[in-house]
Amino acid sequence: MTEYKKKLDDKIKELNSTRVFKKITPKGDLSWYIKWISSVIILTGMVLTSIPISPMNLYFHFTGVVGWFIVGMLWHDRALIMLNAVAAVIFATGILNSYIGA
Repeated sequence: MTEYKKKLDDKIKELNSTRVFKKITPKGDLSWYIKWISSVIILTGMVLTSIPISPMNLYFHFTGVVGWFIVGMLWHDRALIMLNAVAAVIFATGILNSYIGA
């Protein structure tokens, strides 16, 4: 760990900068609001699943993963796009099955 920190400190000194730049996700933009609202919605879906209240839990999960899909599109993050697109199809299938009665 100290070797890594030493290398990082050397790189910062080479840049002649006193500022340390860390990669962070955007804060305060549209994606920030969507990701936090979607996270709360998904957590609500989890609570509804544990109670259990169905199919309402599926609606919350579906809405949350669609929100995270949008965030993935805004961030150009293929992993988020793929994961949440597949999750949206899975939850949409569950919602349809709850109406069809399969």
